[in-house]
Amino acid sequence: MLDSVVSAETPEGILLEMRPAGMSARFCAFVIDWLIRLAILYGAAFIAGILGGLGVGFWLILFFVLDWFYPVVFELRRGGATPGKKAMGLKVVMDNGLPVTPAAAITRNLLRFADFLPFLYGAAIVSMLVRADGKRLGDLTAATVVVHQPRPAPKATLDMVTPIAPVRPLSQRDQSAVIALAARAPTLTLERLDELALLAASVQGEAREPQEQVTRRVLGVAQWLLGRRS
Repeated sequence: MLDSVVSAETPEGILLEMRPAGMSARFCAFVIDWLIRLAILYGAAFIAGILGGLGVGFWLILFFVLDWFYPVVFELRRGGATPGKKAMGLKVVMDNGLPVTPAAAITRNLLRFADFLPFLYGAAIVSMLVRADGKRLGDLTAATVVVHQPRPAPKATLDMVTPIAPVRPLSQRDQSAVIALAARAPTLTLERLDELALLAASVQGEAREPQEQVTRRVLGVAQWLLGRRS
């Protein structure tokens, strides 16, 4: 992947890790937003045709508003992303990881004119390619960065686990430990759950099976200890 991880410290002293979006993801988001605006303008053209000269003025005003304020309105919302960015899992934040401010949102979008030069966003493309954080000129001026939305780590569920009996008698302490692991499973990442399940692998038999299977069988033993038999 061409994207890099950058760190930012909040005013509270919390260190945040952000993954700036590469040019390909941002280009796809741009195309989606462009198609949305094009569809709106195309629909408005029918209304403008009915209104005659007044309709032309309405259409020109709508074109101006969409071109300059469409990104600002969406980036100032809670998600910090236009529909295109949201579809690509991106959002705009300040350099310190905080939500984008109104001044920064307006500045970064007004500077799109400079990013467009000399032709078809040539300045923006060069800037994003030479910088590790993928910033265009508008981002540099506004102190903003487009990042990938953090995705929650997958969690384990016990719905698909088949209860199985332990292969050996378990002490009260061991039973409590296995049941406690099952109770914590939905709050753990799959990687962490595999690590903990490996410590209890002896309760389910052969430990040389694939790690995923070992984890499922350990959770199955926990289900059996809880009195579930099917």
